[in-house]
Amino acid sequence: MAFVTKEKFLSKDWFIVYSLILVGTFIMASGFVLFISPYKLAPGGVYGIAIILHHLFGFPIGLSALVMDIPLTILGIKILGPRFGIKTVVGFLATSFWVSILEWTYGYEPLVQDDALLSAIFGGVLIGLGLGLVFKSRATSGGSDIIAMIFAKYTSLPIGQLMIMVDSAIVLIGLAAFGRWEIPLYSWIVIFISGKVIDIVLQGLDYDKTLFIISDKQEEIREKILVDLKRGGTLLNGKGMYKGTEKSIIFTVVSRRELAILKDFIHRVDPNAFLTVINANEILGEGFKSITEE
Repeated sequence: MAFVTKEKFLSKDWFIVYSLILVGTFIMASGFVLFISPYKLAPGGVYGIAIILHHLFGFPIGLSALVMDIPLTILGIKILGPRFGIKTVVGFLATSFWVSILEWTYGYEPLVQDDALLSAIFGGVLIGLGLGLVFKSRATSGGSDIIAMIFAKYTSLPIGQLMIMVDSAIVLIGLAAFGRWEIPLYSWIVIFISGKVIDIVLQGLDYDKTLFIISDKQEEIREKILVDLKRGGTLLNGKGMYKGTEKSIIFTVVSRRELAILKDFIHRVDPNAFLTVINANEILGEGFKSITEE
């Protein structure tokens, strides 16, 4: 049961998790109904297929997706084991519910008339935001993700690549169904934007900087980091590849503003220093985001 997380019923964590699922699925449903479906976009997943079926045969989107989600989840449990808990079931049921409610109350007209590009952009943002909140609850979106997981079990391909392949196949089905090239092109925009927004929701927008510093003026740089910047760090033992000289490497994490200050200081005290700067999408620990928030 390692893939399934459980929260005590009616506990604080339980309320937070299921609130994330309900809010996330509503946001995602709004993206599909208000922005994506009216322009016949099929950005992968069971809802991409459901949108195609709706425009070809008039089937309701929410119900069509639910009819596909249920057997896929059962198949996933049978083949992959118990990695799909009750939260995943609640997630796809809630998404179908919200989509059906919006279909019934709002209809199928686009929120933004005659602007497929703007709809693709904002639809991607809403879908990514909603999915990101669902993923934060430690649930999955089910649907075509399960197909990718099943293929991953029997092939050597990474699941990320398989998910892209599955979604791209659904996008191309949309091209075959409607015969218009702008539909798959806009759909790929939705997929790209939603993926980026999911990353932002899960990792944040901090983009702090991870630094590795090699310098003969190690003590001066260490004092600058500890005293002036009020940051911590770690000294790593290393050895130069060319001469085999023992060296200490400073490992630290700073903000973008602090990076500019530190680079200027290092340039003045040791122009020959070696500095590696890496984007750190998420930093957990003292001085940054608390690890207890995860």
